[in-house]
Amino acid sequence: MQNGKLIIFSAPSGSGKTSIVKHLLSRFPNQIEFSISATSRSKRGVEENGKDYYYLSEPDFKQKVLQGEFLEWEEVYAGVYYGTLKSEVNRIWKKNKAVIFDIDTEGGLNLKDHFKTNALAIFVMPPSIKILEQRLTLRQTDSPESIARRVAKAEKELKTAELFDKIIINEDLSLACIEAEKLIRDFLTF
Repeated sequence: MQNGKLIIFSAPSGSGKTSIVKHLLSRFPNQIEFSISATSRSKRGVEENGKDYYYLSEPDFKQKVLQGEFLEWEEVYAGVYYGTLKSEVNRIWKKNKAVIFDIDTEGGLNLKDHFKTNALAIFVMPPSIKILEQRLTLRQTDSPESIARRVAKAEKELKTAELFDKIIINEDLSLACIEAEKLIRDFLTF
């Protein structure tokens, strides 16, 4: 029974956490389900509401905060909010599945702190800041200014890695995925 368990993947943007989470979802479709975060930012590329994020206006987001509808939330960049809706986690638990998160480091640590041993918090570490910057540039989804902001934020986020339960260094994505599978399998069977 997976009800009540959370698997948290956090990392600086461009570290590969989304790729690892997508891999795990394909490997454990009956045990885990992705928690869709809410955000006040605009859609990027082919993102879809209700699939990639729940897109809310800034006033709507703030209203849900006031109403206590979030497990955790934060203003990641000026005027850009992200958060985890309580209703989203409950939706997944009702299916008797563990919730898997692809979330920034502060949100991940907040969830870990709240759920304690029912949560497994994994930090995905890029091989270096330079490689991280190259990955962000190759994605071609952000402006040079946005990439610079993300790299500056990443330098701070890397200092929080030791606060997570496990660290996966993503130098080779296939090896990182294998390591993640083992961690998830062990956590779900304890």
